[in-house]
Amino acid sequence: MIKKIIIKNALKEANLIRRSNRIPLKNDIVEKIINDVIKYGDSAVLKYTKKYDNVKINSIRVEKAALKKAYRNVTTSQLNSLKKSKKLLEKNETILLKRLTGIMSSENGVTIKRALKPIESVGCYVPGGRARYPSTLMMCAVPAMIAGVNRISVVSPPMKDGSIDPVTLVAADICGVDEVYSVGGAQAVAALAYGTKTIKKVDKIVGPGGLFVNIAKFLVSNKTSIDMIAGPTELLIYADSRSSPRYVVRDLISQAEHSQDTICGVVTTSESFVKKLENEINNTLKSSLSRSEIISSSLRKNGFIALCKNEDDGILFINELAPEHLEIISENPSRIASRVNTAGVVLLGKYSPSSASDYCLGSNHVLPTIEFGKSKSSLSVLDFLKLVNHIEVTRTGLQSVQKYIKELAFAEGLPNHYFAVEERFRN
Repeated sequence: MIKKIIIKNALKEANLIRRSNRIPLKNDIVEKIINDVIKYGDSAVLKYTKKYDNVKINSIRVEKAALKKAYRNVTTSQLNSLKKSKKLLEKNETILLKRLTGIMSSENGVTIKRALKPIESVGCYVPGGRARYPSTLMMCAVPAMIAGVNRISVVSPPMKDGSIDPVTLVAADICGVDEVYSVGGAQAVAALAYGTKTIKKVDKIVGPGGLFVNIAKFLVSNKTSIDMIAGPTELLIYADSRSSPRYVVRDLISQAEHSQDTICGVVTTSESFVKKLENEINNTLKSSLSRSEIISSSLRKNGFIALCKNEDDGILFINELAPEHLEIISENPSRIASRVNTAGVVLLGKYSPSSASDYCLGSNHVLPTIEFGKSKSSLSVLDFLKLVNHIEVTRTGLQSVQKYIKELAFAEGLPNHYFAVEERFRN
C-alpha cells in the first residue's frame, strides 16, 4: 500500500519524491479565465463559477445579513472553538509584532528608524471543494487584522446551493471581515488582482488553493503581490525504534485525508520500526475510516517510508525534501530539530501532531510546500507589513561618511552622486 525506499543517496531520493508534485506555471485555460475577467468583469466570474463549480449564483457578494444569519447554523461548541483558535493566533501574532516595533539605530549623526506600515488591502483565498476551511480563513485574516490592514476581502468557492459554509462565514464575522465573496478558482484570483464592478482589487493575495488557483496567483503576481505558490499539503515524520506506530499511522492518515495528491512519508533509521509501521498501516486501512477512498489513494500514490542508514542521512533527506510539516517523534526530538533548517513547521514530541497545529495551537497552518521551506516561512503578521526606513542625518553625520561616498560613487562611474553630497559643504 505504501512504498518503501532504502535511502542510499538522500539528495537524489528527496528530489525523486519532489518530481511528482511540481506545479506547472503555465496553463492556457487559466490564462483565458484571467483575460476574460479583465475584459468582462463580474459576468466572466459568474460564467466560470457555473462552468467549473457547477453552481449558478446571482450575487457574488455575501450580504452582511447572511453573515449574521450563519450563526443559526453553527453550534455553541463550534463557535467557542473558533474563538479559542482566534485568541491563540492573535496572541502569537501580537507578540511577534511587538518584538519588531520600535527598532532604531543611531551612530555619528545618522539615525535610522524602521517604521512598520500595513498593506492597505488584502485578498484571502479560502478553499472549498470536498472539505471546508474556516480555520484557513482565520489563519489569513487574523495576522492581517493584527498588522492593521485596512481592507480584508475573502473569496471562497460556493457550495452546491450557492452559499458558503456557515462556519466559514461565522469565522469571517468574528475576525471582523465583512467583505466576503462566494467565488473561487482562477476567476476569484483574477478578480482580486484586477478588480471588477463588485470585487475591488487588492494589493496582495494570500491563502492556499488548488492547481488553477496557484497558477493564477503566479500569473497575476506581476500585477499584485502574493504570499507564495502552494502545492499539495505535506507531512514527513521522523521516527525511531521507540516511536509508536499507532501515532505515526494516525498522523499520516490525518494528513492524507486532505486530498489524493497529499505527500505523506516517514523517515527512520530503524528496520524493526519499518516492519511495525507496515503492519500498522495495513491493519488500520482495513478498518472503517472516514474519507477512506481519499486516504487510500493518497498513501498508495504518494506515501512512502524512507529507511536511512544513520541519523545524518535522515536529516540530510529532511533538509533536502523541505516538508511543509515535520513531526519528530523520537527519543530526543530537540536534538533532531536543531539540525533541521527547511521545514515549514517542526512539531516536537508525540503530543504535537500536525493536525493540532492546523487548528488550535496558535501557530499558522498556511505553510510553504513544494520545497519553498528552504526560503519561506509560514504566513504571519510579517506578510501584511512593509518595513519603511526613516533616515535622518545631521551635518556632522554626512561629513563623517563623505569620503567613503566619494570613493564608491567614482568607482561606480556615478560622480554626481558624490557632487550632491559635496554641495552641502560649499560655503
